[in-house]
Amino acid sequence: MSSTLETTVVNGLGLAQDIRKELAERIAGHVAAGRRAPCLAVVLVGDDPGSASYIKGKRRACKRIGMDSVEHDLSAAATQDDLLARVGALNRDDTIDGILVQLPLPRQISANAVAEAVDPGKDVDGLHPLNAGRMLLGESCFLPCTPRGILEILRRCEIPLEGARAVVVGRSAIVGKPVSLLLLRENATVTMCHSRTRDLAQRCREADVLVVAVGSPRLVKGDWIKPGAAVIDVGASSVDGEPVGDVDTEGVMGIAKIVTPHRRGVGPLTITMLLANTLDAFEAGLA
Repeated sequence: MSSTLETTVVNGLGLAQDIRKELAERIAGHVAAGRRAPCLAVVLVGDDPGSASYIKGKRRACKRIGMDSVEHDLSAAATQDDLLARVGALNRDDTIDGILVQLPLPRQISANAVAEAVDPGKDVDGLHPLNAGRMLLGESCFLPCTPRGILEILRRCEIPLEGARAVVVGRSAIVGKPVSLLLLRENATVTMCHSRTRDLAQRCREADVLVVAVGSPRLVKGDWIKPGAAVIDVGASSVDGEPVGDVDTEGVMGIAKIVTPHRRGVGPLTITMLLANTLDAFEAGLA
């Protein structure tokens, strides 16, 4: 297929910085009015290097916008009861607006049980069943951070969603299912695909908006893309020690209208939406 379109590689970091400036202004307004800054509590169980790195990034992001953050570290040997007790204490602490329990958790701890233990009003990761149910019903709730970030990218890139054909590849509870619901809420016509989908390439070719979140390196090729489509790559894999996404980015250049790169694409928006959810939780508490 000849290259006839100019493809925009989305600068997710730049979009995130713009949004964080907006959040910082809102926080500064509250502080100027004599209120405390919003506060995010992050709980880490164990010493996974990747998780520790993510938490460091979240701490730095909070500081830059004037948001407070506190960290609670538990050993890898901590029991589920230990973690639930810590979450319960944070639920009762009026100075804590948002609670994030860093995943993955050790085998002895049920992630579902922990998600259910977090106060829905402080569930800034959007994982509590009550928030998931409200999202399904189209009611106000905390949205999972990555899906919310994806919708923010599409909005700020001025991608029309009403009446658009959207295809989501991947059906996880963290990305695939919620982003499908959010696209449906925007009046897109949504098709969900997965490992059992027949003729996946053809389904992708039908998409005006294509979201890929399966963790399969460079699964989506250029000839899978409808000319002018918006392509959102949420995948994260490693090939020969190099990070890659689910989309062959070079292959879609000149075909897609926009594409998010596997680095500095969706990732910065995910952390930014965590901050936005925390600020929303703080402001809800003022009402």
